[in-house]
Amino acid sequence: MNPARTPLIAGNWKMYGTRADAAALAEGIKAGVADVSQREVLVAPPFTALETVARVLRGSSILLAGQDLHWEAKGAFTGAVSAPMLREMGCTHVIIGHSERRQYFGETDESVAKKVAGARAHGLTPIMCVGERLEEREAGQTLAVVERQVRGGLLHCDAAAIRTNVVAYEPVWAIGTGKVATNEQAQEVHVFIRRILADVGGTEAAGACRILYGGSVKPDNIDGLMAQPDIDGALVGGASLQVESFVRIAKFVA
Repeated sequence: MNPARTPLIAGNWKMYGTRADAAALAEGIKAGVADVSQREVLVAPPFTALETVARVLRGSSILLAGQDLHWEAKGAFTGAVSAPMLREMGCTHVIIGHSERRQYFGETDESVAKKVAGARAHGLTPIMCVGERLEEREAGQTLAVVERQVRGGLLHCDAAAIRTNVVAYEPVWAIGTGKVATNEQAQEVHVFIRRILADVGGTEAAGACRILYGGSVKPDNIDGLMAQPDIDGALVGGASLQVESFVRIAKFVA
């Protein structure tokens, strides 16, 4: 963790929870992190629960994010959600390019780039996800895959955009598996990502951009991860669905 960059702890609730479930979870998190300072906390509920959660979080500092969006502001795209719709719900951020979107819904580096640009055009901060699959890591392709995804996703971004974007490194083999990259493995890739950001947008922008780690983040590994100088927060999956575990992660001690 670098004190020059405000840490961000983001909870991705994925496709879990009714509105009642989401409201209860949001209430618990709101109470649990009320005394948290010097870091940002964010939740990304399912689309159907965004308005409910926004109402619960009113008056708190917790940020709200969508889990995906279409790059167009409107149009004949059945089932899609646009940036203006997310903004209307109270979202400030949106997750883009999550490995599950890439794996199950055909997301590509090209579509990620268009979504990142579409989000920024309407005032949403993208949380752009990158990361390698197990077979890619075992083949020694981690850095090549990550570089392709970072450069591809930032295709339409200038230095000012890169400065305020968020990048999330999520090794796919660690998501939901209980496995987690070692602190050193995670730091190595975060340093590499920051070098790419510097090459694309300059040293100043790269130094300001927050890079999160995701992949089986839990209360018992968050402190070690956050002690790394280039890990600026976490994108939390399963552990964000339990108040106690997510609050403990938000209260990390680096």
